[in-house]
Amino acid sequence: MAANTTDTQARSTGYPAPPAPQRPVGAPTSAAAPRPAATPDGPQARRPAVVAGTQPRRSATAGEAVLAYLRFQAHTLASLEPRVRADEFDSVHQMRVAARRLRATLRSFGEVIPRPATGHLAGELKWLGRALGAARDGEVLAGHLRDSLRPTPSELLIGPVQARVQGYYAPRRAAARTDLLEVLDSPRYAALLAELDHIAAGPAHGPGAGEPARDVLPAGVRRAYRQAQRRMRRARHTRPGEARDVALHRARKSARRARYAAEAATPVTGQQARRFAKRMKQVQSVLGDHQDSVLARQAARDLGIGAHLAGENAFSYGLLHERETHRAERLQARARRVWRHAARSRYRRWMK
Repeated sequence: MAANTTDTQARSTGYPAPPAPQRPVGAPTSAAAPRPAATPDGPQARRPAVVAGTQPRRSATAGEAVLAYLRFQAHTLASLEPRVRADEFDSVHQMRVAARRLRATLRSFGEVIPRPATGHLAGELKWLGRALGAARDGEVLAGHLRDSLRPTPSELLIGPVQARVQGYYAPRRAAARTDLLEVLDSPRYAALLAELDHIAAGPAHGPGAGEPARDVLPAGVRRAYRQAQRRMRRARHTRPGEARDVALHRARKSARRARYAAEAATPVTGQQARRFAKRMKQVQSVLGDHQDSVLARQAARDLGIGAHLAGENAFSYGLLHERETHRAERLQARARRVWRHAARSRYRRWMK
């Protein structure tokens, strides 16, 4: 199960229906919003919740559009914290995505909100993302290896393979969750939320902030796309092995940034930006599956070494390693096909 494929279709726009709000943007960190009143079944009850100040007009300035996106993601990040603390399914992943969207937006639209004003916050979001990532990756990779083992004939599973996989990841997941809760309890995290609220409240002071968003935001998306294009080309010309794995991981980050930048531009640019974001999501997804396979291969090697040192037969872990090697090769070929399609000019004509 890949970490990057759990976004629902609603979340793929960057403006998903958020969880029940716990802390309105601009309120103190300790403040808790009341529970939403129950509503009857029907179309009205199923409408996404609207967060004040997060729905820019098509005629919005660049500053208004970017700040609206930041407000929504700030609201989502804070709303997910209670769910992460309760260890609800997929909550860590959703919070990690919100942190990444915020950081990508700050990086992509420096002409709207100057980077010197947001550099510290971007660094703090990266710090939070690392803690969320450690908790998420242990969960995903354990499931990935279990899924790989499930269709394996029993005669090829020599020794306590399932138990060793469980024993390998369980303490890592527990430690990562403990570390994450310490992060969420820390004054540093509270300061991050306060700084995020301050910047999202505006105003935006960049040279392009007062210009029409439809004229400014596409350029930020184009820059992110070109970085992804360069990195995909570099990965293609890198020798197979660890160096190519690293290059593809870097290309994935750039595709993700281009996707999130396009999502931020969608309310003011419309369907064209949405289609481009969808294509970048497909690239990101395939490259994410590839990265999962790389990490699973490393884990299979570590598990095999541990089994050997314990006097067990390491055959099954070698089988897992080989299976992941072939899977990564298939995903590399698929990534090239998906990128060629996503890079077609018809998806980029709207970028001025």
